[in-house]
Amino acid sequence: MRIQINRSLLKSMMAGALALTALSTFAAETVEVYKSPTCGCCSKWVDHLRDNGFTVNTHDVGNKEARARAGISPSLGSCHTALVNGYAIEGHVPARDIKRLLRERPQAVGLAVPDMPHGSPGMEGARSDPYDVLLVKQKGDQRRDAAVYSSYPSK
Repeated sequence: MRIQINRSLLKSMMAGALALTALSTFAAETVEVYKSPTCGCCSKWVDHLRDNGFTVNTHDVGNKEARARAGISPSLGSCHTALVNGYAIEGHVPARDIKRLLRERPQAVGLAVPDMPHGSPGMEGARSDPYDVLLVKQKGDQRRDAAVYSSYPSK
């Protein structure tokens, strides 16, 4: 009986340590966001990331140059561009998809939610439209070249 309790206790402790390691990995990620100083939806998206455990530094200089440096084509463009751990994040990408990207580490430029779909993080309101999160595989890929990473139906 005592051996079973000790094994259960050890398994619980190991599971807890693994969970804390996973959480600290995401909490340690710093996201650099390039946006307009007057864009309210960009600020709401930054709040969404912070609420989901990311550290965020904002650069209120616009995102055109950051997007181009990251290799994201204008066809995949949105109102802000972020950089995290070697990946580009274009637009209103949900935090859970960023966490998945960082966990899976695919060979890719990053993720994009082109345009500014209603209902995406930072674009919440009365209206919610379906949208896709796209995996951008190579620098300069156009929208038609990107793969669907996640889909969000309208609510």
